[in-house]
Amino acid sequence: MKISRWLVAVIVLMSVSMTASAEYLETKVNFSERLSSSAETLVVLVPADTQELSLSGWSNETAAQINRAMQVREFTGAAKQQLEVIAPMGLSVDRLVLVGVGTPSDLTRIEAEEIGAALANHVNSTKAATVHVDTSLVSDVAENGRISASIAHGVDLRNYRFDRFKSEPEPRPSQSYEWLVVSNSAAEAYYADLQGLANGVFLARELVNLPGSTGYPAAFAEMARAALEPLGIEVTILGPEQVRELGMGSLYGVSQGSQHKAHLLVAHWKGSDDQPIALVGKGNTFDTGGYNLKTSSASILAMTTDKAGAAAVVGTVAALAAERAPINVVAVAPLSHNLISGEAQLPGDVVTAGDGSTIEVANTDAEGRLILADGIWYAREHFNPRVIADIATLTGAKVGALGTEYSAIFSEQEDIIRTLRTAGENTSELVWQLPLGPYRNVTSSRIADRRNTGSPGAQAGALFLQHFAGDTPWVHIDMAGNALIPSASGIHPEGATGYGVRLLTEWVKIYSAE
Repeated sequence: MKISRWLVAVIVLMSVSMTASAEYLETKVNFSERLSSSAETLVVLVPADTQELSLSGWSNETAAQINRAMQVREFTGAAKQQLEVIAPMGLSVDRLVLVGVGTPSDLTRIEAEEIGAALANHVNSTKAATVHVDTSLVSDVAENGRISASIAHGVDLRNYRFDRFKSEPEPRPSQSYEWLVVSNSAAEAYYADLQGLANGVFLARELVNLPGSTGYPAAFAEMARAALEPLGIEVTILGPEQVRELGMGSLYGVSQGSQHKAHLLVAHWKGSDDQPIALVGKGNTFDTGGYNLKTSSASILAMTTDKAGAAAVVGTVAALAAERAPINVVAVAPLSHNLISGEAQLPGDVVTAGDGSTIEVANTDAEGRLILADGIWYAREHFNPRVIADIATLTGAKVGALGTEYSAIFSEQEDIIRTLRTAGENTSELVWQLPLGPYRNVTSSRIADRRNTGSPGAQAGALFLQHFAGDTPWVHIDMAGNALIPSASGIHPEGATGYGVRLLTEWVKIYSAE
C-alpha cells in the first residue's frame, strides 16, 4: 500500500521527536545550581506555613513588599496556591510568581504535575520568554529533584499542541525555563524518566488526533514503527493477507468494506528475559458503525478516538523503552477501518476467529471486541505472556455507569485489580472494578459459538473478550469517554489526552515487581 510523501515526512519527524520532543514541544528546560541569565518571570516554590519569605539578593524593601502581599492574599504555601506580584520592588523581573508546594515530603507526583500545568497556563497568558524557577526553599536533595522534575513534567504535558493541519497555527508556547535546584544530577535523573513518559503520552495523543483518512491502519502502523524502532523496540507489522492467512477472520472482517484493510502491529520491548507482559489495544482507526450506522453527527465526529487503546499501548512501550525499563513487555494493536461498501460485513454474518471459534456479528458497531478478540489470541498464542491487559474505547454503557473520571476494569485476578488501582491512583488515571458475573450467557448465539452483543453492555464486551485470553491471567480496561476532552484541563490541552499511557506504564512497573 502506498503512503503519501506528506506522511513519510510526518514519520521522519516523529522518529526525531522521540529523542528531543522537537515535534511536540518548543519550550526548553534546564536544571542548574546557579542561575546564569536574566528572566522576565521569576517563580519561587514555597513550602507550607512559610511566614516570612526572603531569598538571597533580595533587599529589605523587596522582602517587605512580598511578605505584605502574602499576608493580604493569605498565601501560606499550601499546595497549588499561586500568587503573582507585578513589577516587584528591587527585582529586575516583570513578574514574581509564588507557587505553594505544601509539605514537600507529602506532595504527590500528581499534585506536582498539576502545579506545573497551572504554572504553564499562567506563563502562557503572559509575554514572558524566559522563566526562572527558584526551588531553593525545598532544601532536601531528593525531594527537591523529585518535585522540580514533576512540576517541569506538568508544564510539558500542558504545552503539547496538535496543529499539523493548520495553515497558520497559533504560536506554540516557547519559553525557556531555567530551574535553580539543589542538585543538577538529582533533578535531571527524575526528569529524564518523566521525559520518556511525556513522549509516550505525546505519541499517543498524536495518533489519536489523526483524522480517519490519515491515520488508517497501514499509516498508523508505519508511524508507530518510525517512532518505536529508534528506541530499540522490535516492531512487526502484519498486513491484510497475513491476517487472513493466520485465520484472524474476526479482525479481518471489520475492515473488509474499506480500501484500508486490517493490520496487526506488534511492538516488543525486551528489557529482560522474564515472561512478557502483553498489552493489547483496540485500534479501530475510524468507526462509522458499519451497517449499524452511527446516526449522531457528534458521535461519529469523535470516532477518530476509536484507536485510542492502540495508541495507549504503543505509547506505553515507547515510554518504557525510553526509560530503558528492565521489563519484557509486548504491545499488540489490531488495526481496522470500519466503513460501509458493497463488500462490508453485514449484521448476522458469521466470522471465524484466530482460535478457531465462530462469532455471530449481531451488530457491526460492536466491532472493537471483534478486533480485540484476535489481538488477545495472537498475544497469547505467540508470546505466552504471564498476563494480558487489553484496553479499549469499548462501550457507551461504561460511560453511563462511570462517566469519564474512571475506566472500568474487569478481571478475576485480585493481584491485577489491586495493582491497577494503585497505578491509577499514582497517575490520576483512575479505575473502578465492575463485576464479570453472574452474566454467563449474555453472549450466547443461536448460530455460532458466541455473538458480539449482549446485556448489560460493558459486561457483555468483557465476557466476550475473556474467552480469548484462555487460561492466561487477564484484565479488560474499558476507557470509553476518556480519550478526548473538549477544552484544556489540568495537564491536558484540548483534544486527545493520551489516556492509558500513564496508567499502563505505571502498572507494568508495579506488576512486574510483584
